[in-house]
Amino acid sequence: FAFSQKQWTLKEAVDQALEKNISIRQNRLSVELSIKDVAISKGNFLPNVNGSSSANFNSGLSPDENGILRNTNNLNTSFNLGGGGNIFNGYRNLNSYKRAQLGVESSKYNLEVIENDISLFVVNGYLNVLFAKENLEVAKVQYDISKKQVEAADARFKAGAVAKNDLLNAKSTVANDLQNVITQENALNIALLNLAQTIQVPIANFDVAPIEIDTPSADLLYNDSNIVFDKALINRPEIERAKLNIESSELDIKIAKGAYLPTLSYNFGIGTSFFYQFNNLLPGQTNKDFSDQIVDRFQYGAGLSLNIPIFNRNQTKNNVDKSIINKQVSQIALENERIQLKQTIEQAFLDVKAALKSYEAAKISLEAQEEAFKNAEESFNYGAMTLFDFDLIRNRLVSAESTLIRAKYDYVFKTKVLEFYAGDLVFD
Repeated sequence: FAFSQKQWTLKEAVDQALEKNISIRQNRLSVELSIKDVAISKGNFLPNVNGSSSANFNSGLSPDENGILRNTNNLNTSFNLGGGGNIFNGYRNLNSYKRAQLGVESSKYNLEVIENDISLFVVNGYLNVLFAKENLEVAKVQYDISKKQVEAADARFKAGAVAKNDLLNAKSTVANDLQNVITQENALNIALLNLAQTIQVPIANFDVAPIEIDTPSADLLYNDSNIVFDKALINRPEIERAKLNIESSELDIKIAKGAYLPTLSYNFGIGTSFFYQFNNLLPGQTNKDFSDQIVDRFQYGAGLSLNIPIFNRNQTKNNVDKSIINKQVSQIALENERIQLKQTIEQAFLDVKAALKSYEAAKISLEAQEEAFKNAEESFNYGAMTLFDFDLIRNRLVSAESTLIRAKYDYVFKTKVLEFYAGDLVFD
């Protein structure tokens, strides 16, 4: 119960999303898989060692001491231990190990990209909830004002100061304002549902902690988009991932070229066997004991193998050419990442500037509408203005208040986006 009643802070919401998101969990497993690839590539430096054993029972005709064919049964058992490994294979094992290590770093950058996207998505959802809450508060205030106007209109109607139509118009306004309250409540519920689903918590009694959204400053955080872009080139995981792909493709070239070089490998083995004949032994012949045969039949050996490539149907040359092309692809991908990042930041910077102008215009409009509303309220109270004309002015005030709230949160979020690319976004 205490958990369901909790108000989630922005940092808690982001942390929860990073823990529960399916894509993030999958990419964490991808990191673990890439770590295992490193262990596998490291194992290529070690020898292969295998043990084997076989037992064969033979039964059939074989000549005895007199040359007569008789049915003979015997058992032959062997025990072997052998292995081998590479001494030199064109540095392919070494370069494969380095490439696997780069794969771990690349997987981590993939994870960081998704974590950043999810974090920004949570920030947007959180601000949407706060935006919906402010809209709801404005709607409730207007509804309270409308109810008071109905009471005033009813008193005037009973006193004969206004016509019945004015009273009916006031009641209609109350109904419309109540409907707007319900609409804003529904918008808030949808915003809460979207955020709860994003961070994967139950929607029942879900709520967020309030954040004090300061009045946006007319001073931008950054003078121009190039400042943000320079910082993004250092901290954005997309750029670092693209750089790693180039390094990995360079190692692929070295691995492919390694097939031009000779390979030197070694092998070793030890073994022994045991033979037992069940019948048709020659006169004076007996089966030696198991332990004696194991010692007497013991064998061991070791060897080296040198393989010099001469011609392999141009397969090595084509593989090297493919690796070089793949490196060029990675280089273009890095260039593309930089271009896209610059374009995104430039657009985000323009969005912030436009959102600030919209906010400033909305603030001026609200100030004017508030002054107009005060004058209209005073005229209405003195009977110098009809309820219809008063409602028109009040509706313009409500619209100006909603526009300012929307402009404020739009500016705040777009500022957060710019901070996100600059690496300055914090969730505390």
